[in-house]
Amino acid sequence: MADQEQAELRMKAAKLRMEHEDFDAAIEAMIAQGCDALRIQRMKKKKLAIKDQLSKIEDQIIPDIIA
Repeated sequence: MADQEQAELRMKAAKLRMEHEDFDAAIEAMIAQGCDALRIQRMKKKKLAIKDQLSKIEDQIIPDIIA
């Protein structure tokens, strides 16, 4: 993988990590305010989708090593 591609993937991963943290903070705030359970569940689903995207990108950056 070229250095530029890897750098782009690292930047995208960093952006997704920040977005994941933002969703986490938003969910905590919604829970504290006693928000609707359905809204909280939707936010958690979006957060999980971001985590899945992040995992895929991290797998591209650090491929599995076959021993």
